[in-house]
Amino acid sequence: MAPLDIAAGRTGVDVLEWSRALVEPALRAAVARLPESVGRIAGYHFGWRDERGTPIDGCQTGGKAIRPALVLLAAKAVGGTPEQALPAACAAELVHNFSLLHDDVMDRDLTRRHRPTSWTVFGSSAAILAGDALLTLAFDVLADAERSEVATGMRTLSPVLYDLVDGQCADILFEERADVDLAECVRMAAGKTGALLGGACSLGAIFGGGGRTQVDRLREFGEHVGLAFQFVDDLLGIWGDPDVTGKPVYSDLVNRKKSLPVVATLTSGTPAGDELAELYFRDGELTGGELTRAAELIESAGGRAWAENQSREHLELALACLRDVGLDQRGAAELAALARLAVHRDH
Repeated sequence: MAPLDIAAGRTGVDVLEWSRALVEPALRAAVARLPESVGRIAGYHFGWRDERGTPIDGCQTGGKAIRPALVLLAAKAVGGTPEQALPAACAAELVHNFSLLHDDVMDRDLTRRHRPTSWTVFGSSAAILAGDALLTLAFDVLADAERSEVATGMRTLSPVLYDLVDGQCADILFEERADVDLAECVRMAAGKTGALLGGACSLGAIFGGGGRTQVDRLREFGEHVGLAFQFVDDLLGIWGDPDVTGKPVYSDLVNRKKSLPVVATLTSGTPAGDELAELYFRDGELTGGELTRAAELIESAGGRAWAENQSREHLELALACLRDVGLDQRGAAELAALARLAVHRDH
């Protein structure tokens, strides 16, 4: 597919820095409204405070904050202003972090963003309640916008959450099954990751005053970016550099996650797939040598190459959605740059 023929904008890194500068003050102000019982956990989770509640000087919102950046850029792409979409950007980031707090408990992950996960510091129940508070706060922030788009934004966000929860439910159920097929694994990823990125883009387009076709195409753009992102995330869960990911090497294999490259291997009908199944479905923890062997089997069966190819294909599908819908050229270029940055991570 030919490169996107639109005017150049800022780089993806520049866009994220710009977005954080706009969103973080509003996000901090929103979180400050929470009761102290859950607000201190949220502050720790975002990286603003330590486990004792002491502010950490010079910190920024944890993570790349891709979702709020997508919201702001989508508003710009349809001819609106980023400021119009700021409540929607905060809401998208609050929903994302609600899901992270819950995911860490469900997956029993010990680290996130190079520090202990919130549930390991404050306990599982407290972390779950903090996530619930962030989800409630997301809708409060949208409602406070007092704009004509608020009702449409609410109706847009609700089905996104249903898809996100459904995807996470599937992810959990997959842990108990030995017969997960590749198509349902891709559907799970579309719900767990693609839905929120698509929702972020459609929220931005709605708050920016975009037309129906623009909203729909930007939602599709975000969904494809989300799938491409998840394919890369699953690769990082096996081969990622701990200094980059903040998680141990082979972390998804330690947890026997049915990630996309793993399921591609298990359903490949190859000797490597059969050997991986023997490792994955037996009792007891996998040792260091067995983890290395599992990663080798996924690579030799083609699971790694397939996931890399799928990531590239969904990125190209995403970029195609930016064409021929009357988007602001600079805004579309910056959406494209952010999509490439989200997908082209080191692994």
